[in-house]
Amino acid sequence: MIGSKRVRFQPMAEGSSVTQLELFFDLVLVFAFTMVTAIAAKPTSAQNTLRALLVLAVMWWVWIAYSWLANTVRADEGVTRLAMFAAMGGGFIAALTIPEAFQDAPGGWHGPLVFAISYLVVRLVHLGVYIMGTGDEPKLRAQVTKWGIGSIAIGATLLIIAATTAGTVQIWLWIAAIAGDMLWTRMAGLEWRVRSARHFSERYGLIIIVALGESIVSIGIGVSGQPISWPITVGSMLGLAVSGLLWWSYFDTAALSAEHALATAGKDRQVRIAQDGYTYWHFPMIVGIIGLSLGLKKVLTYVSDASHYSLTDALYGIPLFTLYGGVVLYLIGLVGFKYSATGRITVPTLVAVVVLLALIAPATALPALAALGLLCGVLIGLVGWETIRNARPREQIRHGHGS
Repeated sequence: MIGSKRVRFQPMAEGSSVTQLELFFDLVLVFAFTMVTAIAAKPTSAQNTLRALLVLAVMWWVWIAYSWLANTVRADEGVTRLAMFAAMGGGFIAALTIPEAFQDAPGGWHGPLVFAISYLVVRLVHLGVYIMGTGDEPKLRAQVTKWGIGSIAIGATLLIIAATTAGTVQIWLWIAAIAGDMLWTRMAGLEWRVRSARHFSERYGLIIIVALGESIVSIGIGVSGQPISWPITVGSMLGLAVSGLLWWSYFDTAALSAEHALATAGKDRQVRIAQDGYTYWHFPMIVGIIGLSLGLKKVLTYVSDASHYSLTDALYGIPLFTLYGGVVLYLIGLVGFKYSATGRITVPTLVAVVVLLALIAPATALPALAALGLLCGVLIGLVGWETIRNARPREQIRHGHGS
């Protein structure tokens, strides 16, 4: 960029890191994750779980859009800084409206419509800045324009229509909006740019941290107001260990290997890794962590609320499926992420997936605390096996060069 454009937009340089403004931007998503967990838990039902998943998908698509934008132009410079703050405002209103995203509450504005319009505003701000920020690259600008117009036309339009409906029709319109947007993004072309592999990898690593933070918050919410006791202590430590083991499975070698593959790939291959490995495969990982958060919250409620539950009570139904299924979904996403970036399938992780699926039925006969302990034990086995079995390549990835 030259002249006055340098003031308005500063391109992201190769090797640049995530800016502080992007971390501030993520606070909106932190709040959104909390709201998503809340609507899934009050009350726990298949319908509310589905609604939570759909809202999470919409908020995810907002986040990934700005992750690509900030990899093209610096988020903390010029017009882009103002756009990020405007997007935070729209995103925060959408997050505030999550409890009303499907059903309007008495009084005030029409919640479903406010959510849909807030989403539209955030997407329009993103598209406008992205188009202006790519003025010196005609192919990229054409790609952004083609994708953005189609994506907004599908996603935002269907959400606005959905806001005027209810019940099954509304759910299907939400599904169509999300699926259509994701499919259009996949089909819209490959004329994108990854200007800093380091930034891109860090960006998605940080959102994993944000989601894992929600799982830890859920532990605290589950025991809120209860006096400390040995069941609370054991349950909290097991929940923290599960979150820590998921962190380990991602950041120990997978994130580093994927970043190296992204940095050394050719242009088209680089775009595919960024799209498939990060934009798409990270979504089931995020969903899995939020599902885990719901399960952990319920387990800790079981072990802390003696007036309603006994330590021998078993976890069952949706809380059990989200506890185990959340980890399963996370591990499947992790396998897909690593395969997209490196072309390798991690068999031990798939074995752990099969084991966890097989343990769901037996876990219904166990006390909730024991079911959580069993889940933690499987993850310890997985992480321990990969750490010891792959000691040499692990050392190379973490302290040498290569993937």
